[in-house]
Amino acid sequence: MGSATAHANTNIALVKYWGKRDTDLNLPAVSSLSMTLSTMGTTTRVTFDPGLRRDELLLDDHPAPEAARARTSRFLDLVREASGVESFASVRTRNNFPTASGLASSASGFAALALAATRAAGMDADLATLASLARRGSGSAPRSLLGGFVALPAGQAADGSDCIPRQVAPPEHWDLRLVVTLTASGAKTVGSTEGMERTRLTSPYYGAWIEENARAMEAASRAVVERDFETLGRVVEASCFRMHAVALSAEPAVLYWNDGTVRVIHRVRSMRDAGVRCWLTMDAGPHVKVLCLPGDADLIAKDLAAMPGVQGVLVERPGPGAEVLP
Repeated sequence: MGSATAHANTNIALVKYWGKRDTDLNLPAVSSLSMTLSTMGTTTRVTFDPGLRRDELLLDDHPAPEAARARTSRFLDLVREASGVESFASVRTRNNFPTASGLASSASGFAALALAATRAAGMDADLATLASLARRGSGSAPRSLLGGFVALPAGQAADGSDCIPRQVAPPEHWDLRLVVTLTASGAKTVGSTEGMERTRLTSPYYGAWIEENARAMEAASRAVVERDFETLGRVVEASCFRMHAVALSAEPAVLYWNDGTVRVIHRVRSMRDAGVRCWLTMDAGPHVKVLCLPGDADLIAKDLAAMPGVQGVLVERPGPGAEVLP
């Protein structure tokens, strides 16, 4: 038997990824820029066991739904093909934050799974190999392999060989905060993959979303390198609303917001009008993340925690990349 444990933190896209150019290889249609978080993450242990008759998956100490187990098994098939290992595997994974709710649990989950599974299979996989595997599980997962601020190019190669993440800046480069405001519990009703495909196939504005990406990536990457908070904040918020706008323009519309989401959006804008330097972003879910400087984080967190519809608030900072644990 081969066994290994890995941990990966989730990441929040500052310049959004929405849409795929190849659904089989899970290749993104646009490039993205993210911040790997400091505490929210996934720990996964993989054990290849000749005695197993099929792959097993425990999620947060409970047997996972069959759809999740089958998705994990298909991913492990890729590792078996690459390594020559033939055994089925036992996978035990734990998230320290809500799963499948719009907090990028699939990103940290498949980054941790890729690292643990390849190590358990005896592979010494490089970044390109890990990224290629992790991406097949989740398009956002390659970004969680690296820490700090990470760019994932859409690339042009048909096989995805140029879709490899790179670190724009390490965690210590810029001491920012992300106030994560939770406005719902449980899984979202429309998964990201389904929402992306619906948008790609039916939105009349999908082409404009693709065309805008290069400008946003250039502006945001430069702002990170130069620690230009005003520029980064404006680009981050614009990218967020454009992603949700193109999703809303799908047929039927893809809407992830709830009442609490809208209240928090208006409150963040009011705080900014009052002089607090903060900008918001949201992924494919109802939760609002507020980008701010360290000195404002406690004020923002306390203010948002008291709002109707807010179920909890977390304060994150730039964090490390994925690692194998002892």
